[in-house]
Amino acid sequence: MTMLSDKPAIEQLRWIMSRLRDPETGCPWDIKQTFSSISPHTIEEAYEVADAIESNDMMALKDELGDLLFQVVFYAQMAKEQGEFDFEDIVVGLNEKLMRRHPHVFAKQESLTDEQLEVQWQAIKAQERLQKDNAKQAQPLWHDIPKMLPALSRAQKIQKRASALGFDWPDYHGALDKVAEEVQEVSEALSVDPYSAHSAEELGDLLFATVNVARHAKHDPEQILRLACDKFVRRFERVEYTLRQQGLSLDSATLEEMDLAWEQVKKQQRS
Repeated sequence: MTMLSDKPAIEQLRWIMSRLRDPETGCPWDIKQTFSSISPHTIEEAYEVADAIESNDMMALKDELGDLLFQVVFYAQMAKEQGEFDFEDIVVGLNEKLMRRHPHVFAKQESLTDEQLEVQWQAIKAQERLQKDNAKQAQPLWHDIPKMLPALSRAQKIQKRASALGFDWPDYHGALDKVAEEVQEVSEALSVDPYSAHSAEELGDLLFATVNVARHAKHDPEQILRLACDKFVRRFERVEYTLRQQGLSLDSATLEEMDLAWEQVKKQQRS
């Protein structure tokens, strides 16, 4: 490592990665990894970055961003070994993409509203898709929206794509009315058979419609659901504490007693 002490940190990282993957002297675990085997780790690291941000833990964020960067360097090293591309190719491609997608910064200086930026962004991406389709064969409209995305995030991306094509409500009111419509359809399906495939389909439609409301209200559905989960966990922990103060436990308390404690905690948290 001393031989690289005068090199930039990113060069040191790339050297470390190449050593880890060395077939003769590297780490056995790193050597046997493939793109497919590393992919789940990448997803996990991305979520750990998001968790550090939502926890406002800057030290943890620094560490998690390092772990996420390591994933990129890992992929680059494997691709280099296969003669596909290397880390420099990734950075060059990223630089070109950033400049291409921000003409209001790099091509012509102009101030755009959030709405204008979104229209420009979707237009540029549509042009990129067209160029890719011409270079290959025509692809389905949604082909570049990964199916491996969390369902809420994928729903949001699909809706944005449809909106860019003009298929959208002008504001959240229409989307909210659709949620009310879907609630009614869910209620009807459940009343017939709550365990049927039809009930599941209607519940899926309701979730999809709810994502649309969040999108129109400029909220990320994945993030706000995580926050809702965190709020429920914190509140339920307080419910457990409240029950213990009354000489009860979650195992022994009735539903009515738990519900009463829940309302008490809600009132305390709002005051």
